[in-house]
Formats: sequence, C-alpha cells, structure tokens
Amino acid sequence: MALLRAEQISKAYNGRTIIKNINIELNQGELVSLLGVSGSGKTTLFHVLSGLIAPEEGRVILREEDITRKPGKISYMLQKDLLLPHKKIIDNVSLPLVIGGMKRKEARKIAAPFFEEFGLAGTEYQYPVQLSGGMRQRAALLRTYLSSDYQSGGGVALLDEPFSALDTITKSAIHSWYLDVMSRIDLSTLFITHDIDEAILLSDRIYILNGKPGEIRDEIIIEERKPREKDFHLSDRFLDYKRRIIAKL
Repeated sequence: MALLRAEQISKAYNGRTIIKNINIELNQGELVSLLGVSGSGKTTLFHVLSGLIAPEEGRVILREEDITRKPGKISYMLQKDLLLPHKKIIDNVSLPLVIGGMKRKEARKIAAPFFEEFGLAGTEYQYPVQLSGGMRQRAALLRTYLSSDYQSGGGVALLDEPFSALDTITKSAIHSWYLDVMSRIDLSTLFITHDIDEAILLSDRIYILNGKPGEIRDEIIIEERKPREKDFHLSDRFLDYKRRIIAKL
C-alpha cells in the first residue's frame, strides 16, 4: 500500500483549471520526481498535497488517512532556505516544534540529535550567515523533516526545487548526502525539479506533468539502483531515459 496517494486531484483558480485528474503515489523510502515545464501546475499540486489549499475534486491519502485540507501532516520545503537570520541554527530547525506549542528548551533537545545525522554537527549555535549555501540547505531540510509527522513511521517531505540555487559541485555532493540521509532516517520524498539530469540521478520514479491544465503524461521508472554508478550520467542508458523524458515534455 502506498504511503502517500493523490487521487483524482483537480484545482482551478478564477474559473481556470490548473491541474486535472492527478493520480500519483509515493511508497515508503522512495524519491519520486515531478518533472514538467513552468506553468504546468507542479507547485499548485504541492499546495494541495500539503493541505495549504483545497482541491475542487479529489483527495490526499497519507497512511490510509484522508488528509485533504489538513496542513501539518506533510512537510514542505520551498526553493529558498528561508532561515531566520536572527535565530541560531538550532532554533531555526526546531521552529516547527515551537510553533506546535513546545517549549524552546524541549524543542532544542529533540532537534539536537539530528544535527549529526544531517551533517550539521558543530553548527547548532551559529547563525545562518555563518553557513555555506550547502549547509544552509541541510539546515532547511532538517527543519522540513521536523515539521513532518516523522514519528508515525518515517517522514514525508515535499521538496520544491531545493537544490536549484547551488553550484554544480555543491549540488552533486548534496545529492549523494540527501539520498544517504533518506535511507538512514527512513524518509520518503516527492521532489519538484526542472532539471532532467537531476531527476534521473535521484529518482526511483518520475512523473511527467504537462499541458494546460496540467495532467500526468507518463510515469518513468528508473531501474538502476541508488546510489547510481559514478559514470551513470555518461552511459547510453542515462541518455535513453533523457530522450524518453524530452519526448514527453
């Protein structure tokens, strides 16, 4: 049974349908990418999945519970890290717990053990300006994880182009790091990207969202095991995946 399902989701604004009859699913431990051109409704779909907006039709199911219109069940990270510059990193990442009603001391205590897991040990009492771009993204991802219902048996994260602002070398390193973290903390991820190479390298499956209104045009299964071989991006198999995706966009 899928961990997360979107069933027949449609959403309109001002009488114009943005996404139509969207059916996707995410299984435990998967990273599934949502790939499509700008304006195809990817972010709108994430807003529905996270409970920020209500669909005209359809429902969102998490662990067999209907969470349609129920924010706070799934964590959601935007492109920018949005760390608060006046707060220490430990207070930035534990902010969702404080917002949920927890005392700051207790929230810090819960967040602290994750700093090692997320490669942030030693940054707890630094400020965002003291961290590199890659480290800021790690902190933002930890905050995202702590905002999810991770205690129910593995968290679910919606990531909207989280690595787009990073340089190529940093992006490659954080890709490997994120896949490792996902495995160690039993995290499942639905991932928006415009980067075809990134989707192929990271994903178990790729949904192609296209058209106006946006609809799922195809589902592509990436059969190679993760992490991919070092030179996978230079292989004929990689190019075959890329040709299939481009043909659908």
